[in-house]
Amino acid sequence: MRRKFNKIPKLHVRKGDTVKVLSGNDKNKTGEIKVINLTEGTAIVDGVNMVTKHRKPDADNPNGSIVKLEAAIRVSKLQLVINGEATRIGRKRNEEGKLQRYSKKTGDFIKN
Repeated sequence: MRRKFNKIPKLHVRKGDTVKVLSGNDKNKTGEIKVINLTEGTAIVDGVNMVTKHRKPDADNPNGSIVKLEAAIRVSKLQLVINGEATRIGRKRNEEGKLQRYSKKTGDFIKN
């Protein structure tokens, strides 16, 4: 759905959601979203898409080091997990008239 004024798209996942990876080397892994980049449409998921970084020596670490970090992954490859099951997400109005996410599998609203 195109947005008229705010050109950054609304995403189906948010920070703190537990998600499942749908494709790639980490397929079927689950983790919690730590950071979302709305403009690029990427997220950093805990324990998913691990990469190795070589750190240069500095004052704190005079020898340098090799560190394993999570890299960004496209949000389109992620699906929300509720009660251990991956589900698609929709939006509909709740009792107060506000748009809220709901699970298309169970029909229940998702607590934010």
